[in-house]
Amino acid sequence: MSAAWDTVSPPPEPDLIKDCVHCGFCLPTCPSYAVFEEEMDSPRGRILLMRVGHEEGERISPEMVTHFDRCLGCMACVTACPSGVQYDKLIERVRPQVERSEARSWRERAYRRAIFAVMTHPGRLRALAPGAKLAPKLAPLAPTERLRSVLSLAPAKASYRPLARVKRSPAPVKRGTVAFMQGCVQRVFFGDVNAATVRVLAAEGWEVHSPRTPRCCGALPMHAGVDEEAIPLAEATIAAYERFDKIVTNVAGCGSVMKDYGHILDTDRAREFSAKVVDVHELLASEEPQAVRKPLPLRAAYHDACHLAHAQGVRVQPRQLLRAIPGLELLEPAEWELCCGSAGIYNLLQPEAAAELGERKAQNLKATGAEAIAAANPGCALQIARHLDLPIYHPMTLLDMSLRGVQP
Repeated sequence: MSAAWDTVSPPPEPDLIKDCVHCGFCLPTCPSYAVFEEEMDSPRGRILLMRVGHEEGERISPEMVTHFDRCLGCMACVTACPSGVQYDKLIERVRPQVERSEARSWRERAYRRAIFAVMTHPGRLRALAPGAKLAPKLAPLAPTERLRSVLSLAPAKASYRPLARVKRSPAPVKRGTVAFMQGCVQRVFFGDVNAATVRVLAAEGWEVHSPRTPRCCGALPMHAGVDEEAIPLAEATIAAYERFDKIVTNVAGCGSVMKDYGHILDTDRAREFSAKVVDVHELLASEEPQAVRKPLPLRAAYHDACHLAHAQGVRVQPRQLLRAIPGLELLEPAEWELCCGSAGIYNLLQPEAAAELGERKAQNLKATGAEAIAAANPGCALQIARHLDLPIYHPMTLLDMSLRGVQP
């Protein structure tokens, strides 16, 4: 019998596996280890399973699948590791292997496909949006914990609003032209955030193009290892946006995967595209502001979205932009590096673990005494809102309020 990993897609690289010296620095920052308290639910434990997967006669077992599935893919371990272990690239190689294995039951596979059949299709999400307000009320009646989680996470209202294809800059100094990625979940449930982002970019001198296609960048299925759906979406995204000098995102998960297209697709075209992708906080913080910020009296706690802070390494810039708003007091919660439990579709697949992490995050945010939360990812906003009764704003929404003189 051959080793567990197949050759349909690249397996986790042995050289990267060897980088792990099992020091344990990753353990305090790993959310799955915090919840399950098992070695195999830590990054170094999963890396050990990856090494076993290369051994002759081994196969992917249901137990291995359980431990890999419990990983949120938050990449906090990448930030914490003193040895530079590239766990992000390792788990990225494992996910597709798991999806093709016989250890994944057909029922589980069907549930995951059903999620992607809705979540990555803005048109289908819009059709379901009118019922979102009723979903949390129906959640207690759901027969399974997973269905209860799906219903309870639905936002109170959708804010879908089509963006103009081109937003001309009203600023005195023109800084260039950018393409803005609208996202799938983002454009349906957080269309107001997209509109605010475009207004801020225009006010700071950027001419903004916002193509409506493709429908999704592939981040959600990519992070789950569903390559057959993710790769065509990535290729369509490259084809639609590569003509622009910069591609701007305001969603942490989208930005992290688009910056990683070069490694995932392993083509020069993809690498050239990834080099153009920039998070909106990075772009704005790289230039001196020219639009006047008006006072916004608010005590706001900043939540670090994992795929922004860990996967992209964007931590200073959002804080820099928020602190530049007159009257806004920025508060820092404890355990900033610990995931809120959203993690793409993790809260739909592992609802009990996600709920524990969500409550822990909510308590840390509440302890700051904040009047509101700033969070730069739609999944985080939905997850935190389930556990904390405070308004949640994207940093671009707060910045837009300041520029327009609008109070929360």
